[in-house]
Amino acid sequence: MKATVVEQDFAVASQVAPGDIADIAKEGVKTLINNRPDGEEPGQLSSAEARAQAEELGLQYVYLPVQTGTITAADVDAFAHALKSSPKPILAHCRSGTRCYLLWAATQAGEGKDVNQLVMRAAGDGYDIRALPDLLRRIGKA
Repeated sequence: MKATVVEQDFAVASQVAPGDIADIAKEGVKTLINNRPDGEEPGQLSSAEARAQAEELGLQYVYLPVQTGTITAADVDAFAHALKSSPKPILAHCRSGTRCYLLWAATQAGEGKDVNQLVMRAAGDGYDIRALPDLLRRIGKA
């Protein structure tokens, strides 16, 4: 699992494997956000298993499963709330990290950040969030 630091105290990563959570805790992460629905592919760590491991290691665990094409305004608001209220630093993960980056960018756009700059920044970090403008229009946050 490789994490990408997006801003101070927030990073995104691909799917977390069972052994990764201990490493994440050792690196000082305080909150783990899982944006991947359970059962998306065979063999992925379930949210219940991840929560148990995370909490055993003293991490806060937030399960906010989304699919890119069906992200709602409530999903973006819940993600924003988790970012604001959870102990930092925070690591969000999904299959590739793209959904987490997209959710973060949607929260930033909601705070007035330039959408095109967010999309370009993500591309520079290796994430394709060109869906951001359409997502913001679809959920009424454009």
